[in-house]
Amino acid sequence: MGILNTTPDSFSDGGHYQHKDQALKHAAQMIEAGAQWIDIGGESTRPGARAVSLAEELERVIPVLEALRAEFPVKLSVDTNKPEVMQASIAAGANMINDVKALQAEGALEAVAGAEDVLLCLMHMQGEPRTMQVNPVYTEVVTDVAEFLQERVTACAEYGIDRNRIILDPGFGFGKQVGHNYQLLKQLPQIVELGFPVLAGLSRKSMLGAVTGREVDERLAASVAAATIAAMHGAKIIRVHDVKETVDAVKVVEATLQGEKG
Repeated sequence: MGILNTTPDSFSDGGHYQHKDQALKHAAQMIEAGAQWIDIGGESTRPGARAVSLAEELERVIPVLEALRAEFPVKLSVDTNKPEVMQASIAAGANMINDVKALQAEGALEAVAGAEDVLLCLMHMQGEPRTMQVNPVYTEVVTDVAEFLQERVTACAEYGIDRNRIILDPGFGFGKQVGHNYQLLKQLPQIVELGFPVLAGLSRKSMLGAVTGREVDERLAASVAAATIAAMHGAKIIRVHDVKETVDAVKVVEATLQGEKG
């Protein structure tokens, strides 16, 4: 899954693809490099990011989504927690809603319940993007994350949402200290065992900088290493900035796993 941020302030590529033509060109490059999904985001969820109005987010996301849908036979995801953006994205042809708040916002479940062909990615986040990295605390991080995700699955079921539409994301970097993130990565199979496809988003994140000492634009090797571990541990979707390199890594993982099967 290639990341397409149409924002001025995302932590890694903010401002690079703010304009429609830039966004479409970058999406085409990621698709050429092997991306099977493009995840479009119009509001940064980095620590301390400012909130974006509904009108502004719609203006950033929908024209790009419509243009990609018209031009490329690729699966399209929209990264949003606003019910109105979810509805507009579904109407414009989105294949998945990727919600960092796991459909907890008022009206979110209603916005997506009837769209039976649209997948739903439920992510764990402790707190809010603006404050989530201010001393996050867990009893036991993997258990706490798994329990939260299971609760959100149950909430979806109560709205009549088929379990086959659901994807889970443990939320690396969202309200988690460095040690929490690596515990989650090491024990990712426990999240996989919940019985849903798992999306892992580790690309260029601060947890990688914390152990390598590298700045955000120097974390390619660390990002590929993290993606490789996540794929080996059962993640089905790897959300990344660097598509070409990650595709190569995942091919090696797939060959290794097939080799294990004989």
